[in-house]
Amino acid sequence: MSILQTGLEHLETEEAYAEALATNENVMICCGRMGPMCLPVYDIMESIRDDYAHVAFRDMPFDSEVGMRTIRSLPETRSFMGLPFTVYYKNGKVVAATSSIQTMDQVTGILDQQFGAEG
Repeated sequence: MSILQTGLEHLETEEAYAEALATNENVMICCGRMGPMCLPVYDIMESIRDDYAHVAFRDMPFDSEVGMRTIRSLPETRSFMGLPFTVYYKNGKVVAATSSIQTMDQVTGILDQQFGAEG
């Protein structure tokens, strides 16, 4: 069983992380815990994934080795203080990154700006 109890696909190894980026043009990864700042972001991701079928929505445990070596070591997240760390990738490259709780409007705004509306 995954550390994160969400309805999202979990990235628990560096291989799974690399595969998600290699096989999907648009990827949103939320690296967090099962806590009050992270749960709303997971819920948003779960609720909009059908509307954004062209985006791969994934989660990753913040306190894992894979989280440390991938999301938490990115230059874009180095100054982040609040959980979760949410990173948006297009063709394997970081195009946006946020930290702390996000609203539906903030998440969909980034998705629309970076990946376009439904593709």
